[in-house]
Amino acid sequence: MPTIDRDGVRIYYEVHGSGPPLLLTHGYSSTSGMWQGQIAALSKHHKLVLWDMRGHGQSDYPSDPAAYSEALTVADMAALLDAVGTESAIVGGLSLGGYMSLAFYRAHPNRVRALLIIDTGPGFKKDEAREVWNKRAYDTGDRFEREGLEVLKSASRERSGVIHRDASGLARAARGMLTQRDARVIESLPHIKVPSLIVVGADDTPFLAASDYMAAKIPGAQKMVIPAAGHAVNIDQPQAFIDTVLPFLDSLDAKAPHTAPQKAAS
Repeated sequence: MPTIDRDGVRIYYEVHGSGPPLLLTHGYSSTSGMWQGQIAALSKHHKLVLWDMRGHGQSDYPSDPAAYSEALTVADMAALLDAVGTESAIVGGLSLGGYMSLAFYRAHPNRVRALLIIDTGPGFKKDEAREVWNKRAYDTGDRFEREGLEVLKSASRERSGVIHRDASGLARAARGMLTQRDARVIESLPHIKVPSLIVVGADDTPFLAASDYMAAKIPGAQKMVIPAAGHAVNIDQPQAFIDTVLPFLDSLDAKAPHTAPQKAAS
């Protein structure tokens, strides 16, 4: 399977199908395998690019804590688009993957045709709320160090059956990638200028208000709530998820130009 080399850190990815590129990013402590049930449907008319974030799955687990950050993850995503030969893509993900997709848009708006934000929070405006979140992230990292991959057995469905080599990368990713440093992503929402679909499971209580907030702040965003689904909405209700996402993708193909946007001047 292909990998890209990012300063000595190998990032695993896979490509399915052909057509307009669609880059999907998994949630924290999950892997690209969480999209297994959607590959056939999503790759029928798109070049579907799936990958494992650093510290996860089949990517490398660098020992340096500084090798894990939002900025490096966003740069990994840009390198993946380069590797598959595309200037722009529909960019989306679940949970941390959705947050990183928003961060990617903030850094590279010219490389995003549309956003697909699934069971995601956009970060925090207030320092106090961010500190509470970050304490939980550090606690999660500490727990992975103490208990190893056993932690995942009681996790939600997109994480409970995944395969990692060990828990060291997850511990470092919790501290470097799950934590948040500022409010730049949440404050960027009103400036998003591409079609955006926000999907949330009706039972994913912690992310319902966040989904409402993003739908209100992102201009023209659509929001869809999928019944009888929790945080792993695409696994809990796979057909309903596809029935929600495909019309959005089809609408992009119907009205979007098929020429890639030019790179912004540096």
